[in-house]
Amino acid sequence: MFACKNVVIFGGKGFIGSHLVSFLKETAPELKVYVADILADESNAFERKIDVRNPINLEGDFGSDTIIFNFAAVHRTPGHPDQAYFETNIKGAENVCAFAEAHGINNIVFTSSIAPYGASEDVKTEETLPTPNTPYGISKLVAEKIHQTWLAGDPNRKLSIARPGIVFGTGEHGNMTRLYAGLKKRRFAYAGRKDTIKANIYVKDLVRVMWLMANDSDRFQLYNCCSYPAPTIETIVKAMLKATKMKRCVPYIPKKPMMFAAGVGGMLGGLGLGICPDRVKKLMVSTNICGKALSEKYPLKYSLEEAFADWFKDCDGKVLE
Repeated sequence: MFACKNVVIFGGKGFIGSHLVSFLKETAPELKVYVADILADESNAFERKIDVRNPINLEGDFGSDTIIFNFAAVHRTPGHPDQAYFETNIKGAENVCAFAEAHGINNIVFTSSIAPYGASEDVKTEETLPTPNTPYGISKLVAEKIHQTWLAGDPNRKLSIARPGIVFGTGEHGNMTRLYAGLKKRRFAYAGRKDTIKANIYVKDLVRVMWLMANDSDRFQLYNCCSYPAPTIETIVKAMLKATKMKRCVPYIPKKPMMFAAGVGGMLGGLGLGICPDRVKKLMVSTNICGKALSEKYPLKYSLEEAFADWFKDCDGKVLE
């Protein structure tokens, strides 16, 4: 176990970061947990407003007993100008690594993405050559390389890279939340196919796994952080319906009518569900990411149905949000 006294979480006010803060308060209350985020509340002694696009000035008793978690990123896609992904994700990686070097911090956990693999139906393992085809995917792959360059600068350094699939849970407000809203309002249909593979991981499993990675003895680790085997959209829908005790007959709509409906929905502001052609196209393309290596080293605690049920419980059994 790594002798840790301090944790610095860049992007600690975000979805994953806030769950890590809660996890550490519960499992390691003796730690000093610093939240460095552009949205930080500086009335809290351990929160500081930090914009990772700029050189990082963060005071604290940091050193070799400190772990950095770097979640700071522009990530929602589509949704941002191309430049925003590069400016935050690449400059942020450079500045976080420079901060670590300046303070003698030798342990970083970096949350990347499955986006560096690019979009295709082929299964991707950690050995697959990344071929990103979006600004977000490109920026995340470059950020990985920046962290690896930092690792190579000193044999005492340790780096863990997580490539999560869809991360879901309380406060996500993303793909799974939209899926639940669509099912609840009877506005979801299988878009063009039912067998689209969607790699995913429950946020409580992800933060636990990343903490284990940070405390493992391996100097370098890179894992696809996804359940194994990755489920289809039909499997996800059935698990969500069962866990939330909803009864729905989910229709299937062929590709052409679905794209037409998405176009109309986009012109009408997404009908309140974020419906647009780009998002519907994403529904039709698999994220076929293999999480076998992770399952062998760090088995997940929750099955898909158990994860949805736990999330539902955290929302008082009323809604997934």
